[in-house]
Amino acid sequence: MAKSIMIQGTMSNAGKSLIAAGLCRIFKQDGYKVAPFKSQNMALNSYVTSEGLEMGRAQVVQAMAAGVEPSVRMNPILLKPTTDMGSQVIVQGQVVGNMRAMDYFAKKKEYIPVIRESYEQLAADHDIIVIEGAGSPAEINLKQDDIVNMGMAKIADAPVLLVGDIDRGGVFAQLIGTVMLLEPEEQARIKGLIMNKFRGDKKILDPGITMLEERVGKPVLGVVPYADVDIEDEDSLASSLEETHIQAEIDVAVIRFPRISNFTDMQALSMERDVSVRYVTKPSELGEPDVILLPGTKNTIQDLLWLRESGLEAKITRLAKKGTIVFGICGGYQMLGESLMDPLQTESALGSVRGMGLLPVTTVFEEEKQLENRAYRIGMLEGNFVSLSNKKIAGYEIHMGRTEVAGKTKTPIYPFVSDSAGTVLGYTAGTVAGSYIHGIFDEIAFREAFIELLYARKGKTRGESEHLTLQEYREQQFDKLAQVLRESLDMEKIYEILGLIKQG
Repeated sequence: MAKSIMIQGTMSNAGKSLIAAGLCRIFKQDGYKVAPFKSQNMALNSYVTSEGLEMGRAQVVQAMAAGVEPSVRMNPILLKPTTDMGSQVIVQGQVVGNMRAMDYFAKKKEYIPVIRESYEQLAADHDIIVIEGAGSPAEINLKQDDIVNMGMAKIADAPVLLVGDIDRGGVFAQLIGTVMLLEPEEQARIKGLIMNKFRGDKKILDPGITMLEERVGKPVLGVVPYADVDIEDEDSLASSLEETHIQAEIDVAVIRFPRISNFTDMQALSMERDVSVRYVTKPSELGEPDVILLPGTKNTIQDLLWLRESGLEAKITRLAKKGTIVFGICGGYQMLGESLMDPLQTESALGSVRGMGLLPVTTVFEEEKQLENRAYRIGMLEGNFVSLSNKKIAGYEIHMGRTEVAGKTKTPIYPFVSDSAGTVLGYTAGTVAGSYIHGIFDEIAFREAFIELLYARKGKTRGESEHLTLQEYREQQFDKLAQVLRESLDMEKIYEILGLIKQG
């Protein structure tokens, strides 16, 4: 049976996911077979496994760091917020329904056997399990029947490392307050404290660290600097979504929908040094970019109405008519069509709404979610996108709609993306393109062809690029993160907490 260690935080976005990913990479480097685990994740960033099951993206990233295949066992429960009061509940990769927060809270302890089974299956196949908590273990209004923080630590009998975010200020109060609000047996599980996202000279912290250790009786195992590493963020708190400036030759403007999902689709573009990916929430921020990207969203209809009310739809439409490339992914693709029909009211009580009218297609929402992970191919194209023809892409589908050409069209329209069975999953018309495929920019050949197309439209030629695959880039970043943690954490003590001997 595997050894386990759990990373909990004093608050959301304290850096639990990043610390967990870094530890996964360190343990892998040290020769251990390691897997991540999070019993319950709440995020709109999700992924489809090779079995066609849905899980949280954070554990996918941690699995990549660990060098293992992502599995829904690593995230048995995923909550995808649909409203401020409720979420779609996904258990072991499959949707079980939508629930209001209070209904889920009353029911969640019924999922403990599922959580235990998933964890024990992972533990039987690995040497170390790195468990991630959620939010804070000191949310006293949520502690009853907890299944994700101290409740999970108890199930796994895992020692806990508590992470505080020094960048937001008040880290000593965060750590002391969190520990003090826990029950004595929960306090006993905490074996060490970590201060994360520090900027400056660590020496100025030393007096406070001494007092902190005396107050709570727990060692500070390290002060982690604000690391310059590019690891995928988990959710809407991601710092990458705050980027608003043009910093490179190619300007990619991404519409930041209120319910934006799978914005990690943009990471492959943002890793390119000559591409600037920025996020836009109002017309005055849009400018005249080289391409406008409409990403995925958990509620296409509501976010389309937001786009319309904000004035962004009108400006995007004007730019498209002037020849700007507009590219939609999943929900963004659905918005580009003539209409969106929801007869079963799976997304909205409105029934149907007018689309942006930039692609001559129509979408009908269906009750069953489409989950696929396979190889796809760009079709034989003409016009503005001809240089993208016949490129292989790899990605996955997460959608509840079917999109088809809307009868006879005045504008020439071409199938853009198809799967191995010939099913069309995207179209192009003029300078507008859309697809259901998440991760469409991940394959290097398609990504570079797309960037070169943008250069050509500016009358320029792209210079030499690094020609890194996304996998190679991720590996570099994981190794960089692991090095930062090795230099800032007491890994010998962490191995001792695990009951293992530090290698090397």
